[in-house]
Amino acid sequence: MNGRRDRNKQDKRERIMAAARDLFVERGFSGVTTQQISERADVAAGTLFRYAATKGELILMVENEAFAASVEAGIARARAIDDPAEAVFALIEPVLALAERHPENTTAYQRELLFGSAEEPHRQEGIAVITRLEEAVAALLPAGDTAAELAARSIFAVLHLALVSASLTPVERTRSVRLQIQQIVRGVTA
Repeated sequence: MNGRRDRNKQDKRERIMAAARDLFVERGFSGVTTQQISERADVAAGTLFRYAATKGELILMVENEAFAASVEAGIARARAIDDPAEAVFALIEPVLALAERHPENTTAYQRELLFGSAEEPHRQEGIAVITRLEEAVAALLPAGDTAAELAARSIFAVLHLALVSASLTPVERTRSVRLQIQQIVRGVTA
């Protein structure tokens, strides 16, 4: 009995994820309601709220997967590069590319990561991805542990601000992040 219940829960979660992901892509974060997601997923609104209590939690649930995949792709790319600043940029670049696909969703996701409830499990999953990103950046830097960790946090802060800046074009965003990474890496290796 428990196996069937677990499969049903997993099926509902997958339907909710697919519905939320599709609707956020089609209409953007602000153009979607939780009611529309529950209807598309073919689950009752109460059931939806057992998986994610708010629309903010739904964007976290959906975007965590894409964010984690972008970080892993960046880590793989960075391994082949010797120059620390270029390796860090190679690690960050897939996250920038992901953000360009759906800027409104990226802004909502970053806002939820920054200001969401500390107890919310989907936010905790997102914070774990940020930690993974920062650890990977720190590992690329030829500095002591503390200096590398601080530089990695600074680089994530640069990335976060660039991702939510509506005033930057994609080219300006990429250039700005690259230049700031170069500056931080030069500072930490000096």
